[in-house]
Amino acid sequence: MNSDVDWASQARQFQQELGSQWARALQSFQQVAVPTATSFPTLSFAPDKLRELQEAYVREASQMWNQGLSDRPGPSDKRFANDAWSRNPVASFSAAVYLLNARTLLALAEAAETDAKTKARLRFAVEQWMAASAPSNFMALNAEAQQKALETKGESIARGVQNLLADLQQGHVSMTDESAFEVGRNVATTEGAVVFENELFQLIEYKPLTAQVYERPFLVVPPCINKFYILDLQPENSLVRYLSEQGHRTFVVSWRNADASMEDKTWDDYIAEGVLKAIEVTQDVANAKQVNALGFCVGGTLLGTALAVLAARKEKPVASATFLTTFLDFSDTGVLDLFIDDAFVKFREMQMGKGGLLKGQELASTFSFLRPNDLVWNYVVGNYLKGETPPPFDLLYWNSDSTNLPGPMYAWYLRNTYLENNLVKPGKCTVCGEKVDFRKVDIPVFIYGSREDHIVPIAGAYATVKHLPGKKRFVMGASGHIAGVINPPTKNKRSYWTNDKLPETFDDWLKGAKEHAGSWWPEWAGWLEPQGGKQIPAPKAYGRGTKYKAIEPAPGRYVKAKA
Repeated sequence: MNSDVDWASQARQFQQELGSQWARALQSFQQVAVPTATSFPTLSFAPDKLRELQEAYVREASQMWNQGLSDRPGPSDKRFANDAWSRNPVASFSAAVYLLNARTLLALAEAAETDAKTKARLRFAVEQWMAASAPSNFMALNAEAQQKALETKGESIARGVQNLLADLQQGHVSMTDESAFEVGRNVATTEGAVVFENELFQLIEYKPLTAQVYERPFLVVPPCINKFYILDLQPENSLVRYLSEQGHRTFVVSWRNADASMEDKTWDDYIAEGVLKAIEVTQDVANAKQVNALGFCVGGTLLGTALAVLAARKEKPVASATFLTTFLDFSDTGVLDLFIDDAFVKFREMQMGKGGLLKGQELASTFSFLRPNDLVWNYVVGNYLKGETPPPFDLLYWNSDSTNLPGPMYAWYLRNTYLENNLVKPGKCTVCGEKVDFRKVDIPVFIYGSREDHIVPIAGAYATVKHLPGKKRFVMGASGHIAGVINPPTKNKRSYWTNDKLPETFDDWLKGAKEHAGSWWPEWAGWLEPQGGKQIPAPKAYGRGTKYKAIEPAPGRYVKAKA
């Protein structure tokens, strides 16, 4: 150490500079959060809280300065957990400063005195900013990437450039080795055939796997914002195959990936020519008076709306319904509420309410940035800075296989669900010429929600029980929006919760819930069994007679169309 350096003076100057930086940061924070007095609610900070945060920041920063660039334990954050960070004093120091800034900015967002939605937006903006500005995202600061470049004599950098150019060409960051998968070859492989198609969807009938099947066929309505094969990834985790193994004659809607010819399609079209038509054709093919139906995510919202239309017409072709991670009541939409306000919806209506397409990549990017470190920057660092190829993973391949949506359908959905929550207001919405009133949908329903779902928060999934009058069963599974649903019994993973009582709130339901080890699928299969009706011989061929013939093998060509 140089004895001529006045470290006490340096420390005082450092603390003074920290104070100046704090003042500038606070001013910038307020300007970003409140660009005009009329466009955002008032934002203020309690002086004592600011003083407490500032003192804590200066104290921790001074401790780091006094410690200097000496060896220090690596930060607990997994982005900086590799030994290369702790062995490089400069990198370790930059990571520690970054984490201190992140903690302080998040605390500043929490200290803001404003309404709940503005505070949530501030928190989200800070999280996005900090995720993007992490030193791990930059080659000049990432000690692990630098070490790998030295060990490979620059090959990792060359591979990273190649990965970047490839991703620029395909239009999205690779989350998996996409060359390892092909729809119909090693994902979406359950045997079946397309037996009907129109301009909105293909209807796939799957080959029975039992000698006897239930007389009521089973219709699956997946979300139209994703490809259906999340329910048929691999034989060992295919919900479609599981249904067939349980003796259900299974049909699945494969939504068409919207193109320019569909840019005027509306929510009514998706109900009339989509869900209602699928129910009608399934009945006809199976020669059945009633079907059982399942809706997943937005597919559940579409199914629920279609059931309300049928109830208004005093028709009952659906004997029971299953809703997986579905909103009917949009009063608690979690983090997605941050994006929705009247100005945003009006902009979308002006932009595409009369025609146009919402590009699939825009939706995919939105969902990815809900978890930026895990679904964006993790791959930026691995693919480009380290020159790695992400390992094959079927779920992430599906996640990257995005779909477009017709603008008018999307604009109606935004206003009447996320913004105004009109579907659960009896008679407020008119769909296909009928007033939507869920109180008339009097059928048995099975409702599933995932405990850690950030797309459909568990309380939002539970809210469905308040609006449907029939006999209801609610089950909660562990994990998130996808992993919680795709949890086959053969894996013997995670757990689920049940409670025969359905109190007013989810919190009250949870207090009385019982945890069970393993998959929730058998619980659902047990509930579904009596809904199937009597057993009949399984059909020997796809379709029915000359009216519904096999058009092409499953999974069909609609699901293979790229956005």
